[in-house]
Order: sequence, then C-alpha cells, then structure tokens
Amino acid sequence: QVQLVESGGGLVQPVGSLRLSCAASGFASDYYTIGWFRQSPGKEREAVSCIFDKAGTTYYADSVKGRFTISRDPAKNTVYLQMNSLSPEDTSVYYCATLQDTGVLISTPPFFGSWGQGTQVTVSS
Repeated sequence: QVQLVESGGGLVQPVGSLRLSCAASGFASDYYTIGWFRQSPGKEREAVSCIFDKAGTTYYADSVKGRFTISRDPAKNTVYLQMNSLSPEDTSVYYCATLQDTGVLISTPPFFGSWGQGTQVTVSS
C-alpha cells in the first residue's frame, strides 16, 4: 500500500524559503509520477510541480517557475520541494501525491490515486 508523509511546512516571511519533504513507501512500480499540489480555501487543487521518476522529466506551474525546485533522493525514497522567494500567494495546504504505473509525466490532480495528509505553508509578515 502506497503511503506518503509530508513534512516541512510552517510559517515563513515573504521572500523567505522552505523545503517540503515527502517520504514515500509501498510503491509497486518503477514507473510513476510523483508531485506536489496545493489547495487553498475556495479554490481548486492545483499542481505545483511533478516529476516522472524514470526519465526525470519535470513540470512546474507558471506561478512557481524559477522559484520552486522539485528533487528526489532515491536512497531515502523522498521527494523534496524547495520553495524560494515565497509570497503570500503561496499560502496553502501542500499535498504530495503519486500516480503509479504511468509511462509519461502527468500533472492533472484527478489522475493521482494516492495522497498524503497535507502540510500547511503560510507566508506572512
């Protein structure tokens, strides 16, 4: 059974940085996409950044390009989201999610079958 556990959220001032971690376990396939999504009250869940592990191809939302970086540590089965130059608009609950048995990079939330519990990121002075 796939399990995803996020950590690293918190309160940060504008233009500050945070690094989110997602510890993954129970994967049955080497072909999967794993990524970060966020959802704020009254808004739809949106993809922030995803990575297709086998090829290392990545997706970034336009709003985070140049500021956020997704990476992975296979030895630790962990995916990271380094977030720099944070703004209040980045305030949200961030979720880690994975889509197993896929041969391509996908970033559409409904396709992802396994989700973590979420971690709150608040950017405020």
